[in-house]
Amino acid sequence: MPNTISEHIEREIARIKAELPCGVELLAVSKTHPVEYIQYAYNAGQRWFAENKVQEMTQKYESLPKDIKWHFIGHVQTNKIKLMAPYVSMIHGIDSFKALAEVNKRAAENNRVIDCLLQIHIATEETKFGFTPYECFDMINTEDWRSLTNVRLRGVMGMASLTDNKAQVQTEFMWLKETFIRLKLGYFRDKPTFNVISAGMSHDYRIAVEEGSTMVRIGTTIFGKRY
Repeated sequence: MPNTISEHIEREIARIKAELPCGVELLAVSKTHPVEYIQYAYNAGQRWFAENKVQEMTQKYESLPKDIKWHFIGHVQTNKIKLMAPYVSMIHGIDSFKALAEVNKRAAENNRVIDCLLQIHIATEETKFGFTPYECFDMINTEDWRSLTNVRLRGVMGMASLTDNKAQVQTEFMWLKETFIRLKLGYFRDKPTFNVISAGMSHDYRIAVEEGSTMVRIGTTIFGKRY
């Protein structure tokens, strides 16, 4: 058993990475955890981290090594995009054309192209954000997004219901994969970079991987409970 938090973080990162199939990336969800914990994970070789509050992520970005890839996984508020546009690597929670257009505007101001994922609402909880699959296809069908040259759509993101019903969680991840495939074949067939399915957290990432996830978002297992 590890006897320090740094040993625990190092052990869990190594274990999860060894468990994940080739082609599935680990995103360490560091929200609410101190900079020291992220540094321990960095020292263990982890470079991809995720936050859900822009101000917290920006503070951590400013004080940690600059080769870290920061992913934003919270609900996208258009008035906060300008704060992360200079450095964010990927924005997972795009759930409206308005948000996508604002990311494009702020990315252009920083001479950047920012990777984005379309958040799909797959859970039964109404509190979760995201397009319904129908809303997503309605937006994509307008093709207005093609004029946004400073964003790059990379795939989809989804959160399954918080339940012990494995069959339900499995079905919801299957819906996400199906939506990804329809988007890929219908609109992104010639875009090899449209290849990300961000799905699965500490309690359900194994199911997500079974159903096609290419990126798992794991926080509690690595860093411990949030306070």
